[in-house]
Amino acid sequence: MNIVLLDPRQTESELWNISAKRQVEHLKTHVDVQVGDTLKVGIREGKRYLTQIVSITDNGIQLKPLQEEEVPAKHPVTLIVAMPRPKVLRRLIMDAVTLGVEKIILLHSYRVDKSYWQTPFLQQLDHYVTLGLEQAGDTIAPKIELYKRFKPFVEDVLPSMISSDYPAYVAHPYVEDVMPTGIQHGCTIIIGPEGGFIPYEVDLLIKNGCQAVSLGNRIIRTETVIPYVLGRLFSC
Repeated sequence: MNIVLLDPRQTESELWNISAKRQVEHLKTHVDVQVGDTLKVGIREGKRYLTQIVSITDNGIQLKPLQEEEVPAKHPVTLIVAMPRPKVLRRLIMDAVTLGVEKIILLHSYRVDKSYWQTPFLQQLDHYVTLGLEQAGDTIAPKIELYKRFKPFVEDVLPSMISSDYPAYVAHPYVEDVMPTGIQHGCTIIIGPEGGFIPYEVDLLIKNGCQAVSLGNRIIRTETVIPYVLGRLFSC
């Protein structure tokens, strides 16, 4: 936890209060906070501050704001991922949020098991987003959308997201064009399921404005390919 996220209602008075059990226990047990220590605090969907601890009780921790700090900038990226296995979903969301993705879309495809859409992890996305924000020291959550039908999304929604200044790249190991590096604009990144998109899906994506690009001939796990692609695209 590199930042404590507070609801705006917790910061309406002169002194701010950390009352969530998870946050209080973490700060007491793992950080060993003491009165007078400084603490980085963010207001959800708002600003970030350096604060000082005023008091510590069994019920919470009181703070006073000292100065405003800069919120980390996001990458101008929409990440579209074929719905992964439930345990991968948890790590994927946390990592994508930590890396600063602006928008995440979970999409069905032929090789996605329909049971994945029944996982209780989907009801816990806000929690995983919070963990990602806390890791990155961020306060602004990405927008998350779910689409359970591949063809209607690709034909009716995706084209409106693509332009010359905001291209869409679908990672596909069986093409000659390679994914670019060090781009200076936003983009959409499309990652298939563990077994990859079927040829029909790749063709439909290309037909609707996507560029199929390769990361090499190695088949990479979903949770591995996301940080690799973001580092490649936005490296200086």
